[in-house]
Amino acid sequence: MRFIGEHAGERHGDGLRWGVETICDQLTELGCKIAPATYYEHRDRRPSKREARDAELKPMVARIHAENYGVYGARKVWLQLNRERPEAAPPIARCTVERLMGELGLRGAVRGKIKRTTVADPAAKRPRDLVGRQFAPLAPDRLWVADFTYVSTWAGWVYVAFVIDAYARRIIGWRTSTSMTAQLVLDAIEHAVWTRAREGRDVTGVIQHHDHGSQYTSVAYSERLAADGIRPSMGVVGSSYDNALAETVNGLYKTELIRARGPWRTIEQVEVATAEWVDWFNHRRLYGYCGDIPPAEMEAAYYTRQPDPAIVGSSN
Repeated sequence: MRFIGEHAGERHGDGLRWGVETICDQLTELGCKIAPATYYEHRDRRPSKREARDAELKPMVARIHAENYGVYGARKVWLQLNRERPEAAPPIARCTVERLMGELGLRGAVRGKIKRTTVADPAAKRPRDLVGRQFAPLAPDRLWVADFTYVSTWAGWVYVAFVIDAYARRIIGWRTSTSMTAQLVLDAIEHAVWTRAREGRDVTGVIQHHDHGSQYTSVAYSERLAADGIRPSMGVVGSSYDNALAETVNGLYKTELIRARGPWRTIEQVEVATAEWVDWFNHRRLYGYCGDIPPAEMEAAYYTRQPDPAIVGSSN
């Protein structure tokens, strides 16, 4: 139908224009039987309600997929689409989004395996495990987890360290470096402390959990934690489950940004892209653990539910 519509009325070699009947006759001779009446009926037919709705929704589905690093599958596109709709509007069915994404050729990201960067220092003093694989604290600033991963660039390896608050999986500190040293993880914890200080939060008593990497067992790192009253915690050597939350965030970072947007040229390019991804991850990415809302939104909801200390004090 589209072929006929595009070519009807065109001039051919002798200067005459192609007619619908002529094109249909030629197509029939080539084995694609179609009558002119069939074309005119299709051309004049008004789109069905479903077709009209699909035409409205397809640009929205494509936009949501593109705005979220192209990593959302049908479920999260469906959730975000309904989050954006007015409360009075009827919800969009998930099967509709699945069908439209299929027609548009869109799909979510698929995670791969993560290479571990842990190199333990056998001579270092190791703190005990204060977490026991329990990564679901009841409030922010009860448990932070830390780890770092690597990025291959044309200029060499870049290492990226993260500090994550386990309550809502929010990234509160991060840093990049071309060397896998203690300074990298020190800068990430400095960023985390600064983030909480800017929000007026006290970090005294926070448990900081990490693996047995030599960067985390350095004297400088231990002294930095002690200066802010942060308690170090360390899992069992060689067990990824003891720092599973941090490794999950590393995996999402590699899948949603590094593999999807590469190749990477310089550390500066990785640093800028990481800053943008962290902002999206914290404030716009729908996270299943958080009830399909962004981590920062889950944190804000926690503090909204807490009583105002001034009101509680005055009632006493």
